Amino acid sequence: MKELSLHILDIMQNSIRAKATEIELIVNEDINNNLLEIIIKDNGKGMPKELVDSVKNPFSTTRTTRKVGLGIPLLLEACQRCGGDLELESKEGIGTNIKASFEYNHIDRAPMGELVNTITMIILSEPQIRYIFTYIVNNKKFTMDTKEIEEILEGVPINDLSIIKWLEDYLKENMEALKG
Repeated sequence: MKELSLHILDIMQNSIRAKATEIELIVNEDINNNLLEIIIKDNGKGMPKELVDSVKNPFSTTRTTRKVGLGIPLLLEACQRCGGDLELESKEGIGTNIKASFEYNHIDRAPMGELVNTITMIILSEPQIRYIFTYIVNNKKFTMDTKEIEEILEGVPINDLSIIKWLEDYLKENMEALKG
């Protein structure tokens, strides 16, 4: 995948397939320490230990439509290519946590890509899920929680196109403010 936001989309779609009702995404750009971290946590059905042990293998998948699962192995390879690593923890009935790390300024690190579009598209497609997005740049932090936004909306659906457009602008404005 040419952009990290596509890896994020893939993993969040896995969380949705795992029946998560809450998905948390944390993107930490610690430029001062040359570190980029992407953390995705969900409260889905989790994975059995045998699958956790084998999920980094591209020939391991729970999908019935194909015999390979490339999402996690491709992300692992992207991390390792850039001096980072991938940690995966999952417990059946509790959920899954994935932490991908990269050297921030590594020449082979893929660009972040359209992170705002990824977040808004996933909200648009599965609005019943609670999404918590935290964006950190050198210890300055912005958090967006769809539960809080839905309370403010007082019944207007969060996937209403005018709300999605507002959400895009809200995310862009706050993310850019952190980068100064």
